[in-house]
Amino acid sequence: MSNKEIPNSLACASNSLPLNASFQFPDIQHSEPLWKRAPTRDNSGKPYADFMMIIPGLRNFEASRLNDIINRMGAVLQHFENDIIFADLNLKINVLWVTVQPHPGLSTEIASLIHHAVPEAKLVSQHSATES
Repeated sequence: MSNKEIPNSLACASNSLPLNASFQFPDIQHSEPLWKRAPTRDNSGKPYADFMMIIPGLRNFEASRLNDIINRMGAVLQHFENDIIFADLNLKINVLWVTVQPHPGLSTEIASLIHHAVPEAKLVSQHSATES
């Protein structure tokens, strides 16, 4: 699939998801690596939790299927917008990264709901914040 076949908002490799009522991926440019952009701690220094899901073949799906998957994932993320700090969909490597408030079970709940909405999405990694 060429970039001409998918909307401009999906043509680049990576994008932070806006969590608003209409939930759309905005137009994007190439950005800093995720490790430079994803927040790891809140203003008081407490660590966030995060998880990563892979959606095999996502970048190769036709535009209508890709948009449907993005909308289904977006609906789940929007439901948790008060707890999600950061979300990034990287089409180049077929990965969704989500950083959340460190509430017990929250990452697992969101990942499970995303998997239910998009069965192709598989949880790859999860980091739960713990305080010492």
